[in-house]
Amino acid sequence: MTAPDRPATGAQDGLALAQRAGIHRIALPTPFLVGRVNCYLIEDDPLTLIDTGPNSGKTLDDLERALARHDRRIEDLELIVLTHQHMDHLGLLEILARRSGAEVAALDLLAPYLADFSRSAIADDDFAQAIMRRHGVPADLATVLGSLAAAFRAFGSSGRVTLPLGDGETLQLRDRTLRIFRRPGHSPSDTIFWDEERAMLIAGDHLLARISSNPLVSRPLAGPQQPRPRALLQYMNSLRATRELPAGLILPGHGDPILEHAELIDERLRMHRRRAVRVLRILDGHPLSAYEIALQMWGNVAVTQAYLTLSEVLGHLDLLVQMGQAAEREADGISVFEPV
Repeated sequence: MTAPDRPATGAQDGLALAQRAGIHRIALPTPFLVGRVNCYLIEDDPLTLIDTGPNSGKTLDDLERALARHDRRIEDLELIVLTHQHMDHLGLLEILARRSGAEVAALDLLAPYLADFSRSAIADDDFAQAIMRRHGVPADLATVLGSLAAAFRAFGSSGRVTLPLGDGETLQLRDRTLRIFRRPGHSPSDTIFWDEERAMLIAGDHLLARISSNPLVSRPLAGPQQPRPRALLQYMNSLRATRELPAGLILPGHGDPILEHAELIDERLRMHRRRAVRVLRILDGHPLSAYEIALQMWGNVAVTQAYLTLSEVLGHLDLLVQMGQAAEREADGISVFEPV
């Protein structure tokens, strides 16, 4: 294994290390609160693009200009690789694959989801509606939020996965080997790509430098219907596995490169434990729904961003249940939590 040439001391150093390895960051606009999404052009054989950005005319124009700065066109792309199922990362897939004829590589579990994105998105929205109602979000608010979610579906895209990737398998390019690891939590399909020789990791939204990835309560991609996924518990296990990689540089799906991933992961794990303690204090002997807790924690933000805040609260409640400090029960068709 070859470590980076010299210690990297900041974002520009991290990007310079990536460029020396033939990887160029392309930050594309999105309509979402998270801001720009990082796609990565890998100068290799095949010429590879990691993620595509959302399906919008401005994003497509910016991508074409960025490729031109590297003397490349969309038609030159030979391989498109996806890190996970969210719209800001795959929305241009259909357009780019059609114009370039590129192979499409993604986690094998993601292939059926992408085959009919619209149908998958509708199933996701139905799942979210059931979760919101089960955990105390008023029905009229859940309906309004469902309508807003439907309006965003146009930013996504269907696509045919021609190179399904299994957890632990490798993706071989001429000058590098990328090991595929599934890291569920932020989404069920989160996939990271590990270049052991260069000690570099392309991580999608699995780990971000300045904000904590939201472990969203998401519809399972495969298998029989199961109890509500415990997204935060999955995510924390995924973070612990990533911490063990001897990564010198992590290239994330948003924001700056990450140079000290073990320290960042340790802080993320501590943060979630602190938030769980805060949730326990809010319970304080009173059975509450996850939505009621979210209102106490964030006020009106828990209304306008109900599913994000609800997912976060449910994650920390799941952590408390796992530690034996809280219990979940049903009251009039609503799940409520109380301290043990």
